[in-house]
Parts: sequence; structure tokens; C-alpha cells
Amino acid sequence: VLLEPFVHQVGGHMSMMKYDEHTVCKPLVSQELSFYESLPLAMRQFTPQYKGIVSVHLKKDNLGNLTLIAGPSLQPESCGRLDNAIGDSSVTIWHKCKWATSTGTGSEHTLVKWSHTQLTKTFKDSCPGKMLLRTDLQYRTDSLLEDANGNQPERNSYNPWGLHCHRQHLNRMSSKHNENKLHQFLLLENVVSKYNYPCILDLKMGTRQHGDDASEEKKARHIKKCEQSTSASLGVRICGMQVYQADTGHFLCKDKYYGRKLSPEGFRQTLRQFLCNGNHLRTDLLEPIILRLKALLSVIRKQSSYRFYSSSLLIIYDGQEHKENTAPLDNHLHFQKTNCTTSPGTNHSRVDVRMIDFAHTTFKGSKCNHTTYDGPDHGYIFGLENLIKILQNISE
Repeated sequence: VLLEPFVHQVGGHMSMMKYDEHTVCKPLVSQELSFYESLPLAMRQFTPQYKGIVSVHLKKDNLGNLTLIAGPSLQPESCGRLDNAIGDSSVTIWHKCKWATSTGTGSEHTLVKWSHTQLTKTFKDSCPGKMLLRTDLQYRTDSLLEDANGNQPERNSYNPWGLHCHRQHLNRMSSKHNENKLHQFLLLENVVSKYNYPCILDLKMGTRQHGDDASEEKKARHIKKCEQSTSASLGVRICGMQVYQADTGHFLCKDKYYGRKLSPEGFRQTLRQFLCNGNHLRTDLLEPIILRLKALLSVIRKQSSYRFYSSSLLIIYDGQEHKENTAPLDNHLHFQKTNCTTSPGTNHSRVDVRMIDFAHTTFKGSKCNHTTYDGPDHGYIFGLENLIKILQNISE
């Protein structure tokens, strides 16, 4: 299987890859595998389904294009036979782009270009949101991060964060390992596959982010990040977000650098923005999200010895509204878009809440030797309680 970058990755630093329509994969970390293998029954509805392990092989063609190929236990020499199968550039466009580093000054970044038709083909395969594309797409790696004035491109036809992670990950893999090395990847359920326009909020949970295995330097860095963000005051901070804007047909994207700078009030406003589709506030989503968070809270309170350090919580819903939830458009025309008037509609829309990223999760009986803790994860509980409170305030 030729792996593609997962276009709906909004946070994290490891590259998530799309294995098939309903499956994503990520580099295997033994501590995360240990978590999935001994997952308590009560938590299963709140985590992606674990689907097994796959071997991944990095392949470089004579033009320097990097490709990731997954198989049960693929021998490097058998990869040549796949060349014909993956020759169609419109299918393999994510991998067949030139990773050409510019030869100018050090400040210049790699420039990657894709053509409109090829991108449309890839998007058609991954989601119906193919109308999101601009015809002239250039992806500059430096445009993801803020410029000197702290400005950031807000509206994107695709979420640039996953592509940023993917490029960095491929470069790391190719510089550290030779082509013959087989890497182990975890196969996990793609929790957004059922949504046409997945709106995703990635929240880093808890008041502590460093794992037990962190070096003193890393520990200090994480403590500082928590103190300077809403992690300390609220037990939760925004790590990434994409929300479909019905008025423009684009996703509004925010990354972790944006999330780190938010005050508690800024956090509240961004949470509200996550529920706003450019025309109105999706009030129909508030109750189902709150109910699901409360259900998760009661499960976490019962998990003794678990510490979910550095894990994330995803809140997901479909940006495409069901007809009965959408008020006639002319009702909204006299409102400014930024005001996000509340929309009528009583039907519960499909929402999902999932915990992800367990590379630093510890628990009693874990195969990795770490501190054994007593009782539930109070930092995580503190974050969940505050999140519920803020959503209830927005609802009121």
C-alpha cells in the first residue's frame, strides 16, 4: 500500500499517514502500543480502534522523490515491482512532488508545488470536499508558521499542518536511516472518515505534558509551555483546529502556536469560533458535545493509575449541516459574519469525542518501566471539567 499524508491532521508533530479510507497509521511507539493492547473496555468508545501493526519502507526514486510503502513484511527488493502500479502521478501526487531545497540563502524554504487537477483527484478520493481547492495552490513551508509580525494565514483550502509534519518526517527518516530499513507503524481507525467536511479541534489535555521518560531539559521546556498557556490555568490548551466555513467554502485553520498564546478568554472565544460556520453558531452541537464529554469524564474518574501525559482530545463534527438544521440564508444576511448569530434547529448533529496520542501514557501493568501512580489523572479531569463549564457557558 502506498501511504498518503492524512490531509485532516490538525496537530501533533508526527506524520499521520492515510493507509486506506477508514485507516490511518503512525510510527509505532512501544508505550502507545502497550496502551492499546490493554485498553480498558469502558474507554474503547473514546479512542480510535486499534487495527494492528504494519511494516513501512522508505523508497527514493532516481529523481529524489520519497515514497512510503506499507506491507505485512515488505522486502526492499520487492518494491521495484510496485513502480508500475504507482506510476500514475495523479494517484501518487503526494509522494511524487519534488523535495527540491532552494539553493538560495538559508532563509529560503523548500517549495513544493502541486497542480490543480492532481490535487482534485487526491481530494476526490479522500473526501467530497473537493470544492475547497483554489486553482493555483502553492504550499510554502514557512507560510504555516507566523511571520515576524505574528500574522498567520487563516483560510486554507486544505490544512497545511499535516503536510508540514509529513515533509519533516520524510526528511528525518531519509537522513537517519538507509532505504533498507523497515519501520513499524500502528494502524488506527480514521475517526473522521464518515464526515464530508470534518471540523476538528485538537486539545492537549492536563496540567502536565512531559512523560516520565523526559530528560530534564525536555521536562523544563514542557513545564514552561504549560505555565505560559491555558494548560496551567484551565488544564487544557488548543493544539490545532480546522473548521469549515460555509460562507467561503474553505477551512479556517489554527495551529499549536496560535493555541499556546491564548488567554483563558481567548480560549473561550476560539472554542466559540470552532462552533461557528461563518454564518451562524452551531448551537445544535453544544448539547451532544457536552453529553459526550460528561460521559468521558465519568470514565476517566474511574481509571486508577492512568496518567495521560501529552495526550490529546479530538472534538469532531461535520461542517456540512443537515437540511433541517439550516435556517434560510436570507435570515443571516443582515448580520456581520463575525457575529455568528445562533442558528435554530433542534436535531442533534453527529459529533464525536476521541482521545488520541498515548506515547507517554502510563498505567499499572504497563510494559514500560515508569512510576506507578495511584488514583485517577486529576490534571486531565481538571481540564475536562473546565472544558464542559466553558461549553455550558456558551450554550447559556
